[in-house]
Amino acid sequence: MGIFFKLSRLIKMGGLDLPLFKLEDKLFKTDHVAQLIYKIFEAANSTEYARLIQLKYEYVTGKPFNIENPVTFNEKIQWLKAYDSTTIKTRLADKYLVRNWIAEKIGEEYLVPLLGVWDKFEDIDFECLPNSFALKCNHGSGWNLIVLNKADIDIQEAKEKFDNWMSTNFAFLGGEIHYRDIPPKIIAEQYLDMSGGIKDYKFYCFRGTPVIVTVDLFSGMPGHIRSVYDMDWNKVDLRITWPDGGRLLEKKPYNFELMKSFASLLSEEFAFVRVDFFEVRGCLYMGEMTFTPMNGRGRFDPPIWDRKLGDMLMLPKKKFYQ
Repeated sequence: MGIFFKLSRLIKMGGLDLPLFKLEDKLFKTDHVAQLIYKIFEAANSTEYARLIQLKYEYVTGKPFNIENPVTFNEKIQWLKAYDSTTIKTRLADKYLVRNWIAEKIGEEYLVPLLGVWDKFEDIDFECLPNSFALKCNHGSGWNLIVLNKADIDIQEAKEKFDNWMSTNFAFLGGEIHYRDIPPKIIAEQYLDMSGGIKDYKFYCFRGTPVIVTVDLFSGMPGHIRSVYDMDWNKVDLRITWPDGGRLLEKKPYNFELMKSFASLLSEEFAFVRVDFFEVRGCLYMGEMTFTPMNGRGRFDPPIWDRKLGDMLMLPKKKFYQ
């Protein structure tokens, strides 16, 4: 009960008049704290998001800060979550709708081929899908199922997983409000051969200027490593959350200059966005547009980089309440 008391006290200290809820093991099973936070965000209105986001950040990191006067990169991401969750960000965070925008901006040849889209799991016709494919929810992050052999799928287990994801509003898990109004869908994309480890190229962009790129290997898997380079392909002495992978690539990737050009084009209207790509046998594919990487809680080593990137992030002058 100590944790619940602390959360309740923080909410009261923030001047928020929000109800506490009876906890039910539906969405989060044993993680009652996550469920409580989810329900609090779900009950809040847009004018209360900023204070909740600040309290959540302080609760998770143990670091106090003023969301109205953020300094570091992570702090400014919290401000953007609260005050810049615009409708265009909602569209681009949608893994289905973003495809049209990417096709218009750089061409559909850079999209992973789409195999199908459905409103609920039971609508999926597995007979019409190839033997291998990727199944994803469009309205969150990490809600994916990679299918290497269709015959091995446990349909009931997969259904329970996707039903849980489809009934969860990703925005309320951590205050990433731009996800809130995405209509949930399930999409299937062509499977890209992961043998040898596909490297993800994630460009940190500020108003159309890519500054650093992280090269990630085994993303979302055991052994995830990350190396950081500047725009001249010099290795940067910086670790962001994941262990350093050393010089994962001695030479620039084949499509590096094209990636830089696309990253600049796709990011020009945003104070910050991370633009992700990957290569498969020399072919370039768009990954995603990420406005709140690591939910604004990335671990920077050395820590001064949190401030350096924060200095590059010029916040909008006007606040937007979605």
